[in-house]
Amino acid sequence: YRTGDLARWRGDGVVEFLGRRDFQVKIRGFRVETGEIEAVLGGHPRITQSVVVVATPPKGRGTEQVLAAYVVLDIPHPPLVVEELRSFLKEHLPDYMIPSAFVFLESIPLNRNGKVDRKALPAVDLSREAFGLVYVAPRNPTEEVLAGIWSQVLHLDKVGVEDNFFDLGGHSLLATQVVSRIRETLGVDLPLRRIFETPTISELALAVETYARPDEPAELRVIRTISREGPLPLSFAQQRLWFMDQLEPGSPFYNIPEAVRLVGKIDVGLLERALNEVIRRHEILRTNFVIRDNTPVQVIAPAMSLPIRVTNLTHLPGDLQEAEVSRLAKEDAGQPFRLQQGPLLRAHLLCLAEDQHVFLLTMHHIIGDDWSVNVLVEEISMLYAAFSAGEPSRLPALPFQYADFAAWQRGYLQGVVLERQASYWKQQLAGCPPLLDLPTDRPRGAVQSYRGVYQTFYLSTDLTRRLHALANQEGASIFMVLLGAFKVLLLRWSGQEDICVGTPIANRNREDIERLIGFFVNTLALRTDLSGEDLSFQKLLRRVRDVCLNAYAHQDLPFEQVVEIAQPERNLSHNPLFQVMFVLQNAPQRGQELPGLRIEPLEAHSGTAKFDLTLFMLEEEGRLGGAFEYATDLFDAGTISRMIEHFTILLEGIVSDPVLPVTRLKLMSDAERQRLIETWNQTESAFPAHLLAHDLFSQQAARTPEAVAAVYQAQRLTYRELDERSNQLAHYLQAQGVGPGQVVGICLERSLELIVGLLGVLKSGAAYLPLDPKYPPDRLAFMLEDAQAPILLTQERLLAKSVLQNLPATITQAVCLDRDWPVIAAYPAGAPACAATPDDLAYVIYTSGSTGRPKGAMIRHIGLTNYLTWCLRAYPLDKGTGTPVHSSISFDLTVTSLYPALLAGKAIYLLPEELGVEALGEFLQTYEDCSLIKITPAHLKLLGEQVPAERAARVAHAFIIGGENLLVDHVDFWQKHAPGTALVNEYGPTETVVGCCVYWAPPRGQSGGVIPIGKPIINTRLYVLDGSLQPVPVGVCGELYIGGVGVGRGYLNRPELTAERFVADPFVAGERLYRTGDRVRWLPDGNLEYL
Repeated sequence: YRTGDLARWRGDGVVEFLGRRDFQVKIRGFRVETGEIEAVLGGHPRITQSVVVVATPPKGRGTEQVLAAYVVLDIPHPPLVVEELRSFLKEHLPDYMIPSAFVFLESIPLNRNGKVDRKALPAVDLSREAFGLVYVAPRNPTEEVLAGIWSQVLHLDKVGVEDNFFDLGGHSLLATQVVSRIRETLGVDLPLRRIFETPTISELALAVETYARPDEPAELRVIRTISREGPLPLSFAQQRLWFMDQLEPGSPFYNIPEAVRLVGKIDVGLLERALNEVIRRHEILRTNFVIRDNTPVQVIAPAMSLPIRVTNLTHLPGDLQEAEVSRLAKEDAGQPFRLQQGPLLRAHLLCLAEDQHVFLLTMHHIIGDDWSVNVLVEEISMLYAAFSAGEPSRLPALPFQYADFAAWQRGYLQGVVLERQASYWKQQLAGCPPLLDLPTDRPRGAVQSYRGVYQTFYLSTDLTRRLHALANQEGASIFMVLLGAFKVLLLRWSGQEDICVGTPIANRNREDIERLIGFFVNTLALRTDLSGEDLSFQKLLRRVRDVCLNAYAHQDLPFEQVVEIAQPERNLSHNPLFQVMFVLQNAPQRGQELPGLRIEPLEAHSGTAKFDLTLFMLEEEGRLGGAFEYATDLFDAGTISRMIEHFTILLEGIVSDPVLPVTRLKLMSDAERQRLIETWNQTESAFPAHLLAHDLFSQQAARTPEAVAAVYQAQRLTYRELDERSNQLAHYLQAQGVGPGQVVGICLERSLELIVGLLGVLKSGAAYLPLDPKYPPDRLAFMLEDAQAPILLTQERLLAKSVLQNLPATITQAVCLDRDWPVIAAYPAGAPACAATPDDLAYVIYTSGSTGRPKGAMIRHIGLTNYLTWCLRAYPLDKGTGTPVHSSISFDLTVTSLYPALLAGKAIYLLPEELGVEALGEFLQTYEDCSLIKITPAHLKLLGEQVPAERAARVAHAFIIGGENLLVDHVDFWQKHAPGTALVNEYGPTETVVGCCVYWAPPRGQSGGVIPIGKPIINTRLYVLDGSLQPVPVGVCGELYIGGVGVGRGYLNRPELTAERFVADPFVAGERLYRTGDRVRWLPDGNLEYL
C-alpha cells in the first residue's frame, strides 16, 4: 500500500515520519484531504478559486492545528459573509472538515510552473474577526465565567456570548475540557451533549443555571401578565426604596442621572416624540406609588406625555457655558422626585450652539437601574432614527411589563425556593463583622449624611490585557480578579481578614427581561476570608470565585430580605453588613446613534455616596478605568488619591506574581516607601553620647552651684548641696559593692531624699529601680526579687509600715536615707569614679504584663542622655522657674519632670504625696511661670477646671502631655485661655525612654477628635508596619515599631518576651526595633496619629 507519507530509517532501525507528499492532513485525529474541501468550495457560486491549508496558532495560543481556507470571489462586492460560507460547507462536509478561518484574496499566488505557491500565501489570522464573528460582551457573571473558560480552551483572546463553540474551532475533545472546567469552576455537572445542544455562551449560561437548580419546577420561572384591575404590588427592591423615601422624603439619594453630549443638528420635536414613545412602551415610566389599605402599590397612568425642558445657553462664552452645563447637570441630578406624583423621569436639553447640545435624563431608582438607562437611551436613539426617516417604530412588542415581574417575584420567592436561598445567606453571613474599619480622615458621625464625590483613574492597556489573561488562566472572570484585588487593598488598609463587600447584580438572568426598563438590580453581600500567612492571590482568587458563584446561585433573594435573615448590628452611622461596594459596569452598551448626530457621554453625579466607599470599574476600548466614590464626611481627596495609586500598584504586582502572598505584594510607590522609611526618619543629630545623665547634672552644678536645685515644702537644696549629697551616697553604695550591672531599689515618697537617691545610684554606676510606696506589698516584693536588687533605699517611716515588711531574701540591706544619713554623710563629697558606660543600664521600670506578672524594662544610659538632650533643645527650659514633680517615680513620665530642669539650672518642686491629684492644682494657686509641666491628658483637663481662666496664661511655658491618648477636648481650655503656652503631645513607651515622638498642638486648635502624636525626636526611627513587617502607606493603620538609640535592652529576666517585642530591624542592619503593639497611622504631613 502506497501511503503517501514521507519517512526515513533512523540508525537504530526506527522509522521516523517526515510529512506527506500530498496534502492529506490529520485534524483532531481525522484524516482529511484538503483537496476534497477545495472541491466543495469550488461548488459555491461566488468562489472562483480556493486553497485549504493547515494553520498552527501562534505561540501562547495553543498547539492544535486548524484548517484555514484561502478563497477568491467572483467580484469583491458584496462581500461573502463567513457564516453563510460555513453553512454552505456544512451541507456537504462533516464538522471536522469545516475550516476554522477564512482568508479572502484577490488572487491565489502561483509559482513559475503555474502551481499554487503555498509559501507565498499570507499568514492566517486566527483572531475572532477571521472567524467572521461580531463580538457581544458577557452580560452576567455566569456568561463571564463561561467566556473565560472558552477563551482558555480555544486559546482566543476573547469570546462573545453569541459565538458558536464549533465555529471557533471547538470539537468534542475540547467540549470535554469545557465540561470539566465548568464542573471545577461553577460546581455544575453538565452533560457533554449540552455543549452540542447549546453551542453559544448565551444558551449555555441558561443551561448552567437550570442544572444548578435541579429541585426547582420549571413553571415557577415563567412570568405571566397579570390583570391591571386590582392593586399592583411593589417588587421587594421597590418596597425597600419606598420605605427609605418615607424615612427621608425629598432626598435625591436614589436619583440616577445620565448626561450625553449631542454633536450635530437635532430636531427637538422628534427627540421628544421618541422619548414619549419609550414612555408609552414601558409602563414603569408612567408609574407612581401610593398607599392603599396601608400598603404601597404601583399606579400606572394609562398615558403620559413628558415634555423636554430646553435651556438656551448660546449667549454664554465657552468657559462660562461649560460651567453652567456642569451646574445645571448637578442641579438636575440633585433635584428630588415625589414618589406619590409622577413622572419619576425628567428630560432637559441644554442648547450650546446650533449643532451642540447636552441631553440630561434623570430617573428615580424605583423605576429603573443602570441597565434600564442604557435601554432607555438606546430605544430613544432607534426611535429618533426611524422617525427621522419617516418610518414608524420597529421596536418589538414587550412580552410583559415590570409590574408583571413584581407580581411574579412575590409568588416565586416562596416554599422550596425561599428556603434554599435563605438558608445559604443565613449560613454565609453568620458572624459577619459589623464594620469594615477603614482609616478615615474624620471620626464617623452619629448619622450618615450621604454627601459624596468621586475620583476617576485609568489602567494601562497592557495591565488590562494581563488582568484578563490572569482571569482566563485561573478560570475566573475579570470581575472576580478585580474584586479579589480590591479586597486585598481593603485588607492592607484595614488590617481585617474577614471582609464583606457589596456588589450590585443586574438580576437579568433571563432573556425576556433584558429589554425591560425597571428596577431589577439586586445587591449581593460577598464575604471572603483573607486569613493565612501564605495566602497568595491565586489562592484568594479561588476563594473569591467560590463566594461569587455561590452568591450568583442565590441571587434571587432581595437584599432587604438577606439583611432581615442575617440580623446584623444596626447603626445609623453606617450601612448594615457592608460599607464598601464594588461595581463592574458591564451592562450591554449597544450602539447609540442618531441620524446626523454624534453622541458623547458626559459625567453626571448626584453629589451623594450611598456607602463609605464604592469602586466602579468599566472597560472601554480595551482599557479598564475606574472611579472611587466616597463619603466626604469620612475621607479627604488626598486619601482617595493614595488609595487609587495603591490599587494600581497592587494590580501590577498581582499580574506579575500571582503566587506571592497577598501581604507581601507591593502596595506603594518607591518614592512613598522611601519617604516613610528614610525621609521621615532623618533624625540623626549629634549629642553627648559619651556622657551620662549624672555627668550632665554635675556639669550644671559646677556652672550654678548656689542656684536652688530642689524644693520640698520649706526644704531646699542648692545645686552644690545636691551634687555633694548624691556623691556621698554614691561612695557609700560603691562601698557596699554596688556598681554597673546591679540594680538598687528606691522606694521613697516625694522628698529631697528622693532626688538624692536617684542621682546617687546613677553616680555609683548601678541602675535604679523606682518603686511606688502605694503599691501592694506583694508587687513590691516581686519586683525587688525579680531585679535581684541587693540594696533598697527608703525612708524610716516606710520601712516601719507593712508595705515593706516582706522584703525578699535578695535584699541584703535596707538603707533609710533619713535615719542613716549621718553614716552616709561621712563619705567624701567629691565625685566618685563611675565605671558605667553609655550601654549600661540607667534604670529598670516595671510595667504591667499581659499575664499579670510585671515586666522590667531595662533602659540604657545612652537612650536617657539622648532624650534629655532633646528636652533641652526642644522645650522652653530657658524660661520660667523650673518644673513641679507631682507624679510617681514608678512611671517614666516623671523623668521629664525631674532631669531636664536639673540639667538647665532650674529648680524642681517635689509636691507632697498626701495631696494626690490635687497637689498640682494647690501648687499652682501660689506658683506660676513654670518652665514646663509634665502631665497626663485627664489631669490636664482637671487642671483646667482648677485654674482660673485669667491665670491660665501665666501657669507654664509648656505642658508636656503623655501617658494616654490626647483629645482636643483635653486641651481646648488651654488653647483658648493660654494661647502662648506650648501644648506638646509626647508619646513614648517605657521601653524606649519616656518620649520618642512629639507633636506641638497648634494654638488655634482643631475641630475635634484625636491630636496626633507627631514626629520622631532626634536619633529615633519610627516605622508603621503590617503583620509581615512591611511598611504600610500614609493613612493606613499599622503597628508602630521604634528604632534608634532610645531602644532599651529588653525585659529583665524575660528572654522570650524580649525576643518577641525587640525584633531585628529589617531596614537598618544590626539594629533592633521595639514592637509597641500600638495601632497608628501616618498622616500626609509626616505626623503620626494614635488609633
